[in-house]
Amino acid sequence: MDEALLRSLTPSVIAVLVRRGADFAAAEDAVQDALVEALRGGAADPSPAPSSSGHPVRDTKGWLITVAWRKFLDATRADVARRRREKRVEEEPAPEPPPAVDDTLQLYFLCAHPSLTPASAVALTLRAVGGLTTRQIAQAYLVPESTMAQRISRAKRTVSGVRLDRPGDVATVLRVLYLVFNEGYSGDVDLAAEAIRLTRQLAARIDHPEVAGLLALMLLHHARRTARTASDGSLVPLAEQDRGRWDTALIAEGVGILQAALARDRLGEFQAQAAIAALHADAPTAEETDWVQIVEWYDELTRLTDSPVVRLNRAVAVGEADGPRAGLAALSELDASSPNSRLRSSGEHPVPRHAAVAAYLHERDGDLATAARLYAEAAHKAPNLAERDHLMRQAARLNARRGR
Repeated sequence: MDEALLRSLTPSVIAVLVRRGADFAAAEDAVQDALVEALRGGAADPSPAPSSSGHPVRDTKGWLITVAWRKFLDATRADVARRRREKRVEEEPAPEPPPAVDDTLQLYFLCAHPSLTPASAVALTLRAVGGLTTRQIAQAYLVPESTMAQRISRAKRTVSGVRLDRPGDVATVLRVLYLVFNEGYSGDVDLAAEAIRLTRQLAARIDHPEVAGLLALMLLHHARRTARTASDGSLVPLAEQDRGRWDTALIAEGVGILQAALARDRLGEFQAQAAIAALHADAPTAEETDWVQIVEWYDELTRLTDSPVVRLNRAVAVGEADGPRAGLAALSELDASSPNSRLRSSGEHPVPRHAAVAAYLHERDGDLATAARLYAEAAHKAPNLAERDHLMRQAARLNARRGR
């Protein structure tokens, strides 16, 4: 059977079982068991087993519903503590065409429920909506499978009493999907590609400019993916990337989606971020980047979010548009607005990558000693090995220049 097709049908099949009376946790377990049976070739099927080359999607969905419901009944009957439910589940519904109602959107909302931590929401979304196995998710996040299983189990218990017909928060769903996207690639699962697939699926079910904005942002960032690392695995900064390696088809798709979203005049943070990414993608060379317009978009983004990370990135853009001194002045404004003066006075800063940005601006301003020190400081705080190595090389490069 086609694994991609099976995974795409997972959320709607879970929703059918929930509507039939299964609680969410049991429904999700039953569907996962049905997926395993399908991928293994499974038992005899009352309808012909679907495949990637022959049967229509509704046949595949109907088969999954039938098998998953049987798995749910088997698990329910085997559970002594739930014997009081036997009367309700004794009779299996006759095979019938899959319902026309698609509850996939509600499942997105359920998996990104505000009661869940971000880590739990991400894990549950990948499992219930994405159809990934617990092992795949654990490998992607570099944690033991038992740890991830416990996280998913707790998340399912947390939302088990939430009804599918309750309205959800689109913004929360988008934040969860963006968290998945930013994990990139690890294990045998490409989380960036998975996030794009899930966001496409969401965009097909809800007409919302911010959903389109997030999809555009993901596509525009993903288009540069192959150019971000050298053959030895080291990071390549945006200004030094080979733009001939960028995926022009993804860029064109992302720009088209973004333009349609912006035309609706309901600006949100993901649309603004996508507009910045589009301006980078539109520049034939780094020197031709329209930094003035990028600063204007960062101003919009600051008004929308007032995020210190956005203001940090804005300082870089100001430094490119108006010179490093202006960028350092914008960075000072961020420092002045930081609520934690104690951290600042001790040399720490609550905004991630602050030291790296300060180092870059000081280097452009000609203060190589300060820049080298800040690059080394930034390397010490880097969130991953590739970024740490890149920053250490920058510090070493400047120290070598100073020693000449």
